[in-house]
Amino acid sequence: MGRAFEFRKARKMKRWSAMAKAFTRIGKDIVMAVKEGGPDPDSNSRLRAVIQNAKSVNMPKDNIERAIKRASDKSLGEYKEVLFEGYAPHGIAILIETATDNNNRTVANIRSYFNKCNGNLGTSGSVEFMFDHTCNFRINAEGIDAEELELELIDYGAEEVFEDEDGILIYGPFGSFGALQSYLEEAGHEILSSGFERIPQVTKKLTAEEAEDVEKLLEKIEEDDDVQNVYHSMDESSSDS
Repeated sequence: MGRAFEFRKARKMKRWSAMAKAFTRIGKDIVMAVKEGGPDPDSNSRLRAVIQNAKSVNMPKDNIERAIKRASDKSLGEYKEVLFEGYAPHGIAILIETATDNNNRTVANIRSYFNKCNGNLGTSGSVEFMFDHTCNFRINAEGIDAEELELELIDYGAEEVFEDEDGILIYGPFGSFGALQSYLEEAGHEILSSGFERIPQVTKKLTAEEAEDVEKLLEKIEEDDDVQNVYHSMDESSSDS
């Protein structure tokens, strides 16, 4: 098992931990998907993927339908996806994915978090190259041999396929999302969830005290309503030492 598996395992309990926050994030994903491709999941592959993710965190069906209806309202403002890059204390690279309807507010907030926690908000491209942008799918493992599936998926861009207690997880480059999604759907595999992640190419081990400095910044960022995902280059075991 490779780097994607270790990264995923370390983040598993940290990511999308607060249910209310998860629903807020998915609600924005639904709005962006509907604005981009319409309210019909049968013809909108991005919306189809978001609905799968909503179900994976037990978002009620009524909530999903309300979000789609709300997103179809032409008077509703659009969210813009903005990527922020910077450094936490002790040289830890940070990438922040946001979805905002007020970029000035988001920029000001993100900058204030870095300033208050002795970090540095960087310019576009300053740390993004240090992370691999990947896509992933989790499918039902029942009756499926992960090794055989991996051989089938290589031609569609899959780089890692492995099984854990929640199903079979498939990783590939960001650009392979569409091809992998189409193949899995056409082959009749039950997609439980899907998404994108940015995996650090190199991680840095910190002392417990140093890791605490970084965690303070990460917590402030993750609490912001405009923030969808946060990625960093700190060795996840640092905060446990």
